[in-house]
Amino acid sequence: MRIKHLFHGIIIFWIYISQLLADYEIVNAFPNLTFNDPVGVYAAPDNSNRLFVIEQPGRIIVFNNSTDEQQSEVFLDIENMVDQGSGYTEEGLLGLAFHPNFQENGYFYVNYTEYAPRRNVVARYTVSSDNPNYADHNSSLIILEVNQPYYNHNGGQMGFGPDDDYLYISFGDGGSSGDPQGNGQDLTTLLGSLIRIDIDNPGDGLNYGIPSDNPFIAPLSARDEIYAYGLRNMWRFSWDTETGYLWGADVGQNSYEEIDIIHSGLNYGWNTMEANHCFPTGSNCNPDGFEPPIWEYELYVDGVCSITGGFVYRGVYMPSLYGKYIYGDWCTGDIWALTYSDDGNHSNESLIDTDINITSFGIDQNNELYFMGNESIYKFLPEFELLMGDVNYDGEINILDVLQVISFVLGNSEFTSEQEFLSDLNSDDVINVLDIIQIVNIILN
Repeated sequence: MRIKHLFHGIIIFWIYISQLLADYEIVNAFPNLTFNDPVGVYAAPDNSNRLFVIEQPGRIIVFNNSTDEQQSEVFLDIENMVDQGSGYTEEGLLGLAFHPNFQENGYFYVNYTEYAPRRNVVARYTVSSDNPNYADHNSSLIILEVNQPYYNHNGGQMGFGPDDDYLYISFGDGGSSGDPQGNGQDLTTLLGSLIRIDIDNPGDGLNYGIPSDNPFIAPLSARDEIYAYGLRNMWRFSWDTETGYLWGADVGQNSYEEIDIIHSGLNYGWNTMEANHCFPTGSNCNPDGFEPPIWEYELYVDGVCSITGGFVYRGVYMPSLYGKYIYGDWCTGDIWALTYSDDGNHSNESLIDTDINITSFGIDQNNELYFMGNESIYKFLPEFELLMGDVNYDGEINILDVLQVISFVLGNSEFTSEQEFLSDLNSDDVINVLDIIQIVNIILN
């Protein structure tokens, strides 16, 4: 029991010190590479340590995840198919998702806009059998198309649920201002919603199936694909790998930006409400039946104008950010960290003002965080250099690390995968007394 109590004390002390010492800076993660309107960075589930960047005009770029990387390759080029307006536009190549079994089947999915008619296209491609850095351009299979009445609010985010392997896709309300067609509250359209489909078991003449526990299968007036609705234009969603919560950042109309935890079957209020407030501003509404956001911020205060959703940080380089939802604003480049609380007393802190038009966040295969804008990919400077044996991430190898490994070996604590890696000094994939002896030897020598 003494070891267990001491371990908890060490963790509390570590978090406290990390908060005191936190001083955030950002750097160009790949200074030798530039990108054309990057709007997403992704890691494939194949342990290749590559990154894939989607460029809005219609290309996917791939390169090795190394700061010194000199070259990148074009993984897929569909610029001749992607349609987008001139100047600033919300159209283009907007989303990428790798099949959970990508390493075996080579499937990945893209979400882009095309005209005649104006629409979102979700298509599956296959990686080349000859070169893993190239996709087979001729392998396109259209999964789903959704017509768009206007040029903006296309959504475009996609991702596979970590617990169900279903494909989730977000669509905006169709665009214009104020949702003139009322799509946000209309269950007969996929616009203004987050949908969930089964791409491994197609049926009913479609190239996808409907999960049996989707929430709106029974009502005949609703689209079976819908998972949640009442969303204006959710610009990026992500799952927290530890809690399973699905986080979404919904761009507001003219008063408030909001952050939601997305649950099956819930209505997030648009266009009756904008965040916690009736829409239009000054109108009266009944908030009953709507799921409120967990956080909001007011628009056009100190220049903020459009939220960019991020991730709950679960990496190791920035321990003071661990477990916090990191997100930003497109106009100002401000980045914040939101701490979720079960009692609803969530807290938000300002991390840094980057002056970068942040278009998206992303994580690599080790859950380290990146964000992009201004033709580059950026990352936070790490608070320390990782050392084998430094399992409490304080930049030193000392008795505190020994005690923490002892606690893990005795079953009194849990380690992240990174801590297990840092503890396994003899590389036998087992954390035991032999590793403890090696850490002690490092300290003594």
